[in-house]
Amino acid sequence: MLLRIIVSENDIRRLSIEDVPSSVEELYQVLRTKLGLRGGFILQFEDPDFNNQLCNLTDIKELPLGRATLKVLFTADDITDSTLDTCSLPCLSSGDSVDWPDPFPIPQFSHDVELQLKEANCRYAKDGSVMVISKGLKTDILDTLADCMSKISAYPERHHYENVAKALVEKHPSLKEPGSGKGWYSWFHSLKFKLGNYRQKLSAAGCPEVVINKRKAGGSKGKCVKKSKKGEVHYCPDPPEGQSAENMEEKRKMMEAEMLKRDPDHQLIEDLMVATFSQRRKEIIGDQPLITEVISRWPALLHERQIRAEFKRIVTTDLVETFLDGLDGLVPRLLELYKAATKSRKKQSLKDILDCLQKDDTNERRRTAALLGLPHYMSGEDPSTVIRMCNAHGETLDEAMKGMQLGLLIGYEDAERDAFPKEIFNIAVVVEEKIVLHNIKDVAWSYAMLMGVIYCVNLEYPEAMKY
Repeated sequence: MLLRIIVSENDIRRLSIEDVPSSVEELYQVLRTKLGLRGGFILQFEDPDFNNQLCNLTDIKELPLGRATLKVLFTADDITDSTLDTCSLPCLSSGDSVDWPDPFPIPQFSHDVELQLKEANCRYAKDGSVMVISKGLKTDILDTLADCMSKISAYPERHHYENVAKALVEKHPSLKEPGSGKGWYSWFHSLKFKLGNYRQKLSAAGCPEVVINKRKAGGSKGKCVKKSKKGEVHYCPDPPEGQSAENMEEKRKMMEAEMLKRDPDHQLIEDLMVATFSQRRKEIIGDQPLITEVISRWPALLHERQIRAEFKRIVTTDLVETFLDGLDGLVPRLLELYKAATKSRKKQSLKDILDCLQKDDTNERRRTAALLGLPHYMSGEDPSTVIRMCNAHGETLDEAMKGMQLGLLIGYEDAERDAFPKEIFNIAVVVEEKIVLHNIKDVAWSYAMLMGVIYCVNLEYPEAMKY
């Protein structure tokens, strides 16, 4: 049976199963096993009898034969704990990042709190009177909300707090503030203070994402908080169950020794990299080592195969496939924008890039033109700090990489080159004036690798090209 499974708006999976499950419960178990779905959820299916409108799946016989489209709806009490887990990875910890739900599903409070809210909501519906909130009741509500919020992110943004506060008074209108235009502003401030206190509890309990931000004695009071980038699901995961730091260090040394061999066992390295993932993230995020230290301790990490694997462990999507698919969807429109921008004759560098396509208009070079032209299209950005061309018979590598903290070095052998060379013999990813990956032949592929390195080594995006 072939299934199209809608997990979220941006996550739609294709799943083939050999045997049709005998019951809905068995199908739930198949999805948990095959896709790593966690938490409570219900399934809906596109019913052909009703013009493919969604209906709740209650009987396995209702599914169309051969192939069907299913939609996963996470239940409110478990939504914050549900996600797609990467195969062989530890379960999500409370500090791991998943998409913030909008609107936020207000959880079920304790039985006595729900009874009080139900009665107060009835009074509000009758005469518009708001509830007089006791200290104990407010504490119970805030504790429950803080627990749910921290499971999504230990460091919510301002609009996340607003999202929760607004959802709370919409579900329980008796909790509105009297005399307030929005009705939820005091809840917004109370949630911020409550989550700040809740993070102290998480730190004491050993939550990795919060522990790495614990202020050391005598440390700077204004230090930057380390938190996940957009899309990072496994940012700083807990160690695998039953694994100690000593066990993972032994496996790291095994991986290090295997990498010294002429023909290392790639499957063994993959298994060891998965097993030591939480320790590696803890070191890279918490200690922020120099790139030379990362290469020394984790020699397998900065190879193309492992960059893709590590990115998938962190983000749960394929790096190159996602990047190139997204790029191909944007290339035609970007090139149209570039052509329009050159008509004013103010963007000569952009015109030079487009002229290269007149000589050789392949899909690979169209991708290259779209990527290399973007910083020239954005006014005020200097691409030379991140993207540099290097003649193999000209300047030395040290000269070419001087001052380069993060970027791509594109090597060519042409005696004369256009805005970008026709024959590229080597592209290298550079971090802190050191080549960490090379022998890449394709510009678009090298951009994907650069993005992978940024995530794998937890680097900041280049400030010089922040747009």
